[in-house]
Amino acid sequence: MAASTLLSQLLRLRLQHRRRFATGLLVPLRRSWCSTAEYIRMEEDDISVLIDTVSSLCEAAKCSSWEEKNYRRWKDEEAEIWRDIEPISHLAKEILHSNRYKDGEQLTDDDEKAVAGRLLVYHPNCDDKVGCGLDSIAVDRHPQFKRSRCLFVVRSDGGLIDFSYRKCLRAYIQFKYPTHAERFIEEHFKHGLMMAIQKAMVAVNKHDGTGARA
Repeated sequence: MAASTLLSQLLRLRLQHRRRFATGLLVPLRRSWCSTAEYIRMEEDDISVLIDTVSSLCEAAKCSSWEEKNYRRWKDEEAEIWRDIEPISHLAKEILHSNRYKDGEQLTDDDEKAVAGRLLVYHPNCDDKVGCGLDSIAVDRHPQFKRSRCLFVVRSDGGLIDFSYRKCLRAYIQFKYPTHAERFIEEHFKHGLMMAIQKAMVAVNKHDGTGARA
């Protein structure tokens, strides 16, 4: 009789906790000689493990969702930075690497205004570069690397000093996009800037539906 009563209690506990029957798996009964208190404790331990597992899965889902939102936010910001810097970057490259200007030639008023307002003013050492005053901006051979050309500040006293448009761009990005500047510079300023810009703008145009159709 005692054994029959204990078996009835065990069956009732198994039904109350809905253990594994929903999956079609019949778990063997625990040791028939264990006490009712021990069995209840085992059941509670199983439920605790299940709760912990579900909680972990929920946390993982939240983390994944958070990472996805951050990634989307980063890609949107990355595209915005490319759109912003592409015009002045293209102009600087054209000035330096096309036949638009000869060595030692001063920039036109429009080009000078663009370079001074979008690049030079953001150079980390702008005040030192300008010195006694800005007379004009010119393009000429780099003082050390004669095969390369760079931009020069022509001071009011006739002095010349070169400046890097890439440093200006980095400082501009850090100023205007402080949240994503470090990642953007790390990912895109290690290689050829214009090549990266061209690829990025193609991707942006395709995404916006403004790219050329085949």
